[in-house]
Amino acid sequence: MSEDKNQSSSEKLENSGFIAKFTEVSVKVGNWVYLRSLRDAFAVILPVFIIAGLGVLLNNTVFTWIFHGETLAKVQVFGNAINNGTLQVAGLLVAPMIGYALAKNKGFSNPIAASAMSLACLMIMMPQTVSLGTVASAGAKMSAVTGGLSYLNTGTQGMFGGIIVGLLATGIFIKLSSYKSLQIHLGDNVPPAVSSSFSVLLPALILMSLFALIAALLAGFFNADLINLIKTWVQEPLRGFNTNIVGFCVIYTAANFLFTLGIHQTVISGTLMDPLVLINMNANMTAYATSHSFAHIPNIITTSFVSSYTLIGGSGSTISLIIAILIFSKVKSSRQVANLSLAPGLFNINEPMIFGYPIVFNLPMMIPFVLFPTIGSIIGYYATLVGLVRRTVVLVPWTTPPLIGPYLATAGDWRAPVVQFVIIALGVVLYLPFMKISERVAKVQAEEQNA
Repeated sequence: MSEDKNQSSSEKLENSGFIAKFTEVSVKVGNWVYLRSLRDAFAVILPVFIIAGLGVLLNNTVFTWIFHGETLAKVQVFGNAINNGTLQVAGLLVAPMIGYALAKNKGFSNPIAASAMSLACLMIMMPQTVSLGTVASAGAKMSAVTGGLSYLNTGTQGMFGGIIVGLLATGIFIKLSSYKSLQIHLGDNVPPAVSSSFSVLLPALILMSLFALIAALLAGFFNADLINLIKTWVQEPLRGFNTNIVGFCVIYTAANFLFTLGIHQTVISGTLMDPLVLINMNANMTAYATSHSFAHIPNIITTSFVSSYTLIGGSGSTISLIIAILIFSKVKSSRQVANLSLAPGLFNINEPMIFGYPIVFNLPMMIPFVLFPTIGSIIGYYATLVGLVRRTVVLVPWTTPPLIGPYLATAGDWRAPVVQFVIIALGVVLYLPFMKISERVAKVQAEEQNA
């Protein structure tokens, strides 16, 4: 028997030219320093938004069960304070974190300075006047006030502005700092902290002057500011595509396919989706914290939507596969892998299943792994759209176990775990035939190798 005939379908797939080229391109994209820095920055500030979610949950669910009237209003100051320190300054948090992460990933010697420059440039680009209206006039009479910042610009709506300014400012600052002619050296007798500060003085001056000039030109000639321009012309169109059900499913399908090739799905979804669904999540939390009602929650697809309906038990919603194996499989090795993967799978960690079963380069298992998250997303989306379940208003940790996560994410809607249970059950049905095929293929291959 020839070597070609002895080669398994998985090995043929793994060694194909298309797969090799696709993998190479995907790795390059995933390792692009700007995208990697973006992921690193959001990983740092994610706990802040989880705390914000807990504050929203306490303020609008738990406290309302216990307190009423004036007492409730006084107690809710607690959650409002958390909201002000998290959601309402999201744009201010993301810019310096991106600056720090990008500087570290580029090997820049002074990442703290890069972080400070990112924040300074973001503040330079903020509108210098804020339009305010009274509650009594319902916004009909607006007054322009100088010397103040609006949460509309510093909060979740200004996050994308913080992202772009953070990337641009840091990139320019690092470039300017690389020119020796712009570095000021005070000698070896000066403390290192003072010396490093002066070495970036001229690059900082040029950078901030550049951003100030842009702000002046926009304000003087167009009566506009960069933050709102980014919000209007970049953030909203991009968010509108990526977080509608079609764009969302396309991106996650591609991301899951990438995972079947051994490349973590965050290479695609982490870059293209995570910042945008987080913006949606924060907007929902802000709306719920402000109105204490589900009547005006703006977004369906959010970070918590992903963990509740798209990636149940991890990428590919493999908790369904684990259940299918434990109930229906008679193959000892499969059951061993499923038993070992069950505990981490309950906390949405499924690498043991993906690489141990395996799903990677296993053609029969690749099909449901890629398709099922889209099916779950569509079910969750339309169940939310028609009002069967509430929209997600609490950012829960991604390690929250199934059934508990959607209940908390929807601020106590018992119907959300029911929908998730239906998705999991459907996943068992979908994974089952492919699991049987995979086990049969493995058996045939073992027999051929032993022949």
